[in-house]
Amino acid sequence: MTSRLLGRCARLLPRATPQASATAALLPTPAAGPAETLWAQAWRQPVLRGLCEGRGLVKEEYPIEPKRTQLDELLEKAQSPQDVLQAWAAQGGKANQAAKTLVQLVRLAGGEKCGAKMDQFELLNDPRLLDIMETVTAQVASVWNGTLVSLLRSLSALGVPPTAAVQRSIQTEVLWRVRRLSYKQLAYLADWGAGRNGQMEVSLVRAALKQLELRWTEIADARTVSTLMARAGHLSPALMDRLEDKALELAEGFGAEDIRRVCVSLASQGRRSVPLLRAMSYHLQQKPSTDLTTPLLLDLAYAYGKLNFHHSQVFQRLAAELLPRMPEISSADVTRCAKSLAFLKWLHLPLFEAFAEHYSVNSQKYSTLQLCNLLMSLARLNFQPSKGEEFYKKVHSSLESVLPSLEAFLQTDVVWSLCVLQQAKPQHITALTQHTHVAKLSEGSLSRVENYRLKLLHIIATLQLEHPESLSATLPTEAMLLPSTLGRDSPLSPLQTGLKGALDNLVGGKAEALRTGVNTIYGWTIDGELVVDSEIKPMDLVTLTAPHLPGGGGAKSLPEGACRLAFLTWEFPNYGSRSKELLGRFTMMRRHLKLAGFILVEVPYYEWLELKSDWQKAAYVKDKMGKAIAEEMAK
Repeated sequence: MTSRLLGRCARLLPRATPQASATAALLPTPAAGPAETLWAQAWRQPVLRGLCEGRGLVKEEYPIEPKRTQLDELLEKAQSPQDVLQAWAAQGGKANQAAKTLVQLVRLAGGEKCGAKMDQFELLNDPRLLDIMETVTAQVASVWNGTLVSLLRSLSALGVPPTAAVQRSIQTEVLWRVRRLSYKQLAYLADWGAGRNGQMEVSLVRAALKQLELRWTEIADARTVSTLMARAGHLSPALMDRLEDKALELAEGFGAEDIRRVCVSLASQGRRSVPLLRAMSYHLQQKPSTDLTTPLLLDLAYAYGKLNFHHSQVFQRLAAELLPRMPEISSADVTRCAKSLAFLKWLHLPLFEAFAEHYSVNSQKYSTLQLCNLLMSLARLNFQPSKGEEFYKKVHSSLESVLPSLEAFLQTDVVWSLCVLQQAKPQHITALTQHTHVAKLSEGSLSRVENYRLKLLHIIATLQLEHPESLSATLPTEAMLLPSTLGRDSPLSPLQTGLKGALDNLVGGKAEALRTGVNTIYGWTIDGELVVDSEIKPMDLVTLTAPHLPGGGGAKSLPEGACRLAFLTWEFPNYGSRSKELLGRFTMMRRHLKLAGFILVEVPYYEWLELKSDWQKAAYVKDKMGKAIAEEMAK
């Protein structure tokens, strides 16, 4: 410790240069001794700040470039670890040369073919390697910063245990020097230590991250930014904030791989930095097709889907790049891309046609889980392949034997998706109505249980309304009682509030003529319900039968000529991205309610937003009602 302290103090003393001589000539005490003269010169010299000097610090610390030795030439010519060890045994050297020798040895050992790799135990016990390690340990203070940091990774790759003397010595020295490392060396150190659990390794990473938090303005290259965001950003939120700013500053210099690394790191940490994502999207579009590899495109689709970030131009470019590569894309890649785009609610018809065609041609290469994910993606977007008969024939053939053995939640998801796509068979549905299956869906969090019981109601509604001939005599009563409590406390959207006000004005404030927020036995919630007579005048619906309600409604049957209207509001999230086509879930809702005997009055958000006054809204609702009834009568 004392020797290190004296060494660092000595670096403050001026070197024998003409500038130092000129300074000495100005000293007021020529009779002072040499020690006093040196100290006086040191006080007159500007003190270097090792904290922010970067590479300049290394040049000050080692002002003279080392002469090339015969060992350096032999290391460059070495083709195998044995050549490196022989070169060391023949030439030897000091600690810095020993560290370079060890780094080169590990590089060559890692590059050899598996069949030619040396036995690790034999290599670690080689006397020549032990001599290299002993040299480094004994003179570790003289190893240069860059070599010292590289040595950490090399020793770990070589399999040297963390408790070894050479490891402890190097780690202690790096921790001592951490404030004098350049930002690239700090980034290398953080990359090496990320994910390690040793006490000293954790201390090294924390120290490196702390220095990077203080010195982040020094970072000047995109590669370092992207590497730190990917490898160490999750360890320090404060550093990640600064790296996002730096990435935005250096975005123009990012390569395609750097963009991929940044986007994936943001997705993995759930950081939806819109300005940065927009900048990455813009520069991604400028990259040539040769830079956009298939794995890179799939990673970007995953990142955008995970962050729910929409950028149509990037999606169009992604589809254009993937379509010609479909024959060489694997089943896992097809499923992964379809799932990401489904999360984004972005339907590109040619691309999804290619996905369906890929499955039809390579169905034997798809695992059960991959097929399930593909079906759920198609159902979310309500996509029907043009060659649907061929596609679904192979789907049913693959699912026939494995569907009953799937985990309960996955089985429910798959059958629900088949219901959306109108491909569910009665035997698929009846298996899910058994009380044993319903009991399995009761495991997990309350929100998850409610979500899957709601899906089960939709599945049962498919059986009741689309396959009434196969309806079972008994249905799970616990699922049937769910709609009476579902959505009671959910707040109304502005569109639902506006529609409710318009309907109240239409019925003249008569509560018995209007129902709002109606939870049906089919698992769907109707925003408003009216019964009108042949003259389109609202009727008292409290006393009328209502087979869609859990209690069945009143005792009177619907009068002849009367119509039951269901008002449905379609919000922005109910549609696909940049589309006026409903997602699969809401398409099935519309189909079920029509089969249940309702005349649907649909109120999309983009039409309602154009209405400004209450008078316009009331007139709009009346016009919609008249058109819906006229269309139904014309059938």
